[in-house]
Amino acid sequence: MFMQNLERSIKLTRAKFTTHAMVKVAILGAIAFGVMLVQFPIPIFPAFLKIDLSDVVALIGGFAIGPIAGVTVQLIKVLLHFVIRTSTGGVGELANFIIGASFVFPAAFIYHMKKDKKHALIGVFIGTVTMTVAGALANMYILIPFYANILPIEVIINMGTIINSRITDMPSLVLYGITPFNIFKGVIISLVTMLIYKKISPLLKSR
Repeated sequence: MFMQNLERSIKLTRAKFTTHAMVKVAILGAIAFGVMLVQFPIPIFPAFLKIDLSDVVALIGGFAIGPIAGVTVQLIKVLLHFVIRTSTGGVGELANFIIGASFVFPAAFIYHMKKDKKHALIGVFIGTVTMTVAGALANMYILIPFYANILPIEVIINMGTIINSRITDMPSLVLYGITPFNIFKGVIISLVTMLIYKKISPLLKSR
């Protein structure tokens, strides 16, 4: 059943990926890149964790056009960031893509199974869960080890300890700092998307 739905979703996305749709995806990717540049910290989380709303743009694209379109928006966004603004040699962009795509693809895929509010809510819930897991793994094995080459790991962990005394090492940093942050981020992305999608979607669906 799952594979049948996946094949149907891929066929639907391919059918919709006309030149017109590709232009929309490219525009959304550029918009997502611009939104990604506006980042702000949340005081209850470690200072190096900053939120941006670029995933909202990708999720809107995924809902309106298809899950592959949403992932493509994420890819365009991180490629532009890598070319123009990277400070991590592509490591940060890779992790951002993995985390963002892990949210957008399942959310949009479930929504396209049946386009109603129930499936949208289920989609963003599953997307938040997969993003949280992907975020924990990406930070544990990609991001934090990379930044440990720039800053001592003790300094990174201390940023978390200042916020939460239970953060004493890398696993606890991921558990008590990064994981709650990604859950919070998923909720915010979901809420913003739900609030604006119906108003914006006609523009993306029009031919």
